[in-house]
Amino acid sequence: MRSYHILSIVSLLSGPTARATSVFDLFDFEKNHISDEALDSFVSTAGSCLTCARRAPRCKTYPGDPDWPSDLTWKTFNTSLSGALIATIPEAAPCYGSNVSAISPECQFLTSSWDNSSFRVEDPTSIRATLYQGQTCLPPSFAPSFLPTSNGSCTLGGYPSYTVNVTSVAQIQLAVRFAKAHNIRFVIKNTGHDFLGKSTGMGALSVWTHRLKEKTFNFERYDGEEIGPALRLGAGVHVFEAYELAQRHNVTVIGGEGKTVGIVGGYTQGGGHSPLSSLYGLSADQVLSISLVTASGRFLTANRTSHADLFWALRGGGGGTFAVVTSMVLKAHPQIKVTTMRYSIKTSPTFSQENFWKAMAAYLDRFEEFADKGYYSYFRITHSSDGEIGHEMASWVAPNTSISEFRMSIAPLLSEWQALGMPIETFTITEYDDFASAWAAGFPQEPWTWNGRQASRFFPRSVVANATSRAASLAAIRAVFDAGAFFIMFNMRNPPGAAAIDNAVLPAWRDVLLFAIMVVTWKETTPAPQVEALSRNLTEVWNPMWRALTPGSGTYLSEADYLEPGWQESFHGDKYGRLLRVKEKWDREGLFWSHRAVGSEAWEESEVLLGHLPSQNSRLCKRWEPTSIS
Repeated sequence: MRSYHILSIVSLLSGPTARATSVFDLFDFEKNHISDEALDSFVSTAGSCLTCARRAPRCKTYPGDPDWPSDLTWKTFNTSLSGALIATIPEAAPCYGSNVSAISPECQFLTSSWDNSSFRVEDPTSIRATLYQGQTCLPPSFAPSFLPTSNGSCTLGGYPSYTVNVTSVAQIQLAVRFAKAHNIRFVIKNTGHDFLGKSTGMGALSVWTHRLKEKTFNFERYDGEEIGPALRLGAGVHVFEAYELAQRHNVTVIGGEGKTVGIVGGYTQGGGHSPLSSLYGLSADQVLSISLVTASGRFLTANRTSHADLFWALRGGGGGTFAVVTSMVLKAHPQIKVTTMRYSIKTSPTFSQENFWKAMAAYLDRFEEFADKGYYSYFRITHSSDGEIGHEMASWVAPNTSISEFRMSIAPLLSEWQALGMPIETFTITEYDDFASAWAAGFPQEPWTWNGRQASRFFPRSVVANATSRAASLAAIRAVFDAGAFFIMFNMRNPPGAAAIDNAVLPAWRDVLLFAIMVVTWKETTPAPQVEALSRNLTEVWNPMWRALTPGSGTYLSEADYLEPGWQESFHGDKYGRLLRVKEKWDREGLFWSHRAVGSEAWEESEVLLGHLPSQNSRLCKRWEPTSIS
């Protein structure tokens, strides 16, 4: 039996580590961390597998394997964490078992609340992308008939075996050490919004950073240089909480549309587009400093002068793959007025589908003009149950623009739409004194969906600004819609000068004018062959249509196809080689692994869903040892 004397370092905690001069102090939960000296002492004296010379197993260790930690070992580990270890019970478990039923009040509450993101993020293992987890425990009315796991039972499937309910950095450090010592899969969950199932994994030990809620506002200074107003946010801070803090201090912070998304997690680490991106760029462009725990368990701060390679990679290179981020310092901008527009339309016998697509062409014709004004629009094109087309402008955001200026800028488009007979309903244009108020009114809380998947693509300026390629793009968009997908779309840009920022953001982000997401959904009763056909069409037929029109472009790694072909180029472009070198330096053994993340190609899942989707409800094993690429 392995010797793992984790209790021997619990008391060896330290104050702040060396870091750049800043008016920000570490948060209280970060001050409670294990010093480098204590970690080194532990490695030299513990006699654990951390110091073993033997070759690591090809596959991670799983429950039932001879090397899986004993109950006593888990109990001892929990003691070292001050009782923060949670044995996973799937959220929908109250709907199953001999003493409960689907009509019990608790199960009825779960069923009625299943699409409520605020409710779901409060569970330590709940995720949005339940398909890749195997959907092994959903409320009975949502359990899919097309998966073999849906047999009226409730199992862990791809959920982690244990979760650490993190309230201190020391607990993260201990979790990292424990997972490495026992060769256990390790995952990170903040809110679980990720579309690609990165916050789950069978037999894993998970760290749940949702409780790291500390946040503060101040002015940031490095090496005597005044940076300006900034927010320091713990890993568990939601977008709405960051906006509220900025609003209280009369500044603006760059964040996403979704209220319950964790701003410091995969959102910013993956790039993070915002209703203010056309004016200020991506969330990753705002990061001044990052506090984190490495794969060796060390707690450190990365910025432009200290651990600059990690600082570069974590700003756009993707979450869950380089480190466990505990907090970030984000640049804040002045408070600005914002005008927004919302509307909805639907085709009908008096407004034909042909005229609808002409109206969309007129809108697409002006994408370059609108984005260059700093505007950002977020809209949907959907199938109606009666065979008509629905179009909803969730919010068209015009920063630094008065209501009269905005009306003037869109007047030619509205005139053309009127000539086509487009019936605009629920039409509202409103001016706000600050962005947070505009966002709160324009972006209702996002639902938590589970019965579909998506693919996406950036349409660059060179494609959208050219009349011929623009027409071809709209034809391809319409073809995918007619084949059964629906769309979530964004008209945006990155502002002038953004391409010069030295971070890991995909270069294609800097040239985007249209970001388009195609989505397919199904019902719980849809037969497996039909679900598989929809899923395969998304990846093998429809996504390639858009890729062919946008050579050299890419897509947003947080809202992409689970099976994105050539994902290294699509997500990272020519920066992938540098990212892989950072990964090898800081995590050569691959402790931080997630699907389609940097370095993930060295590993593979042992099973698939629907005949072609790698399942997180399966073993993770090495394909080969990672090697550097240029």
